[in-house]
Amino acid sequence: MKTGQTLRGAARLAFDAVDGVTDIVEDMYRNIAAVSPPIGEAPTGNARGIAGFVHATIRSINGMTRESVDSVLARLADSLDDVAPPGPGREAVVSALNGVVGDYLVDSANPLALAMQWRRHGLPLKMERDELKLLVPKASRHLVITVHGLCMNDRQWTRNGHNHGSYQAARLGATELDLLYNTGRHTSLNGRDLSAQLDALVQAWPVRVRSIRILAHSMGGLVTRSALAQAEALGHGWPERIRSIAFLGTPHLGAPLERGGNWIDTLGRLSPYTAPIARLGWLRSSGITDLRHGSTLDEDWQGRNRFERSDHRPSLTPLPSHIMAIAAAGTLGAQRTHLLGDGLVPVRSALGQTDDGRPAMRWAESGTRTFARMSHWDLLDDPRITSFLDTHWD
Repeated sequence: MKTGQTLRGAARLAFDAVDGVTDIVEDMYRNIAAVSPPIGEAPTGNARGIAGFVHATIRSINGMTRESVDSVLARLADSLDDVAPPGPGREAVVSALNGVVGDYLVDSANPLALAMQWRRHGLPLKMERDELKLLVPKASRHLVITVHGLCMNDRQWTRNGHNHGSYQAARLGATELDLLYNTGRHTSLNGRDLSAQLDALVQAWPVRVRSIRILAHSMGGLVTRSALAQAEALGHGWPERIRSIAFLGTPHLGAPLERGGNWIDTLGRLSPYTAPIARLGWLRSSGITDLRHGSTLDEDWQGRNRFERSDHRPSLTPLPSHIMAIAAAGTLGAQRTHLLGDGLVPVRSALGQTDDGRPAMRWAESGTRTFARMSHWDLLDDPRITSFLDTHWD
């Protein structure tokens, strides 16, 4: 992402934050001034009198300043790109912002919103055959594709000098491609876009694609499953080329941290004095709330308030039978049998092991492993994961 775009997006987000904080402060003042009961509905509308005037003035000044700053940055965008070219650090920050408020960035047309794209060695690839012939002169018929997790990007597959995707591609004589996407959008929307991207990739690739292996970390596994579930309805034929998928720490049954956040939302809304502050929790993205129970389809969220508690549990959409699917789970405990999980994803969730009547995920024979003393991030570079992939990817 270019420097001019980054600064314009950051400035817009900062002005949006001023408006948001002003709304919260005004709501708190209004509720206190109205002597609201400790439990129950809060009064509605703006604060009255001087307080209302002050908050309205802040919004007006903020709006005028926003327009002026945005106009100046728009004119300086090209020169700013020359002065400070983008780098990995900035990309990491932008990716994290997309994970937290990515859907809001899209809805507000903020330049910080990431567009889904294929990348190679950190650079974007256009799905045009002639350009791909130049950029990938030794294109293989076999592809290794990586799909990163929440708040991350394609560069972050490299950890402590190791990159699973690059290593496996070199070992297998394949070409590695990395997906970059806005992890704050609904999983089903990213899944639909991934299906379209894979279809375009197969069509534009310089040689006929014979096999695709997908390496998915965390949320990336949910996006991959979503793409497979939607491909047929979209008329895309790429699934027949998928040979294997490796899921590393994917929350197939959801993540308890997001379920905890949902409880905080519910409790915070009970009192008019905490409700304005609880609204901060509503800023978290659709991608994050989809992690509560591992949502992958539109039906998992459409027509539902994503911040309300619900008994709905997404179905574990089955993978096509020809795909060899394997899954790795980490646990912080010293024993592999420990169900604690990797710090973010419980073992049962990472392995798709249900206990509520839903069909469990089906894996290749001996295709699941639980690794002791392994965190969610260790899955990206631990030598035991490398050996696990070597065993199943041949």
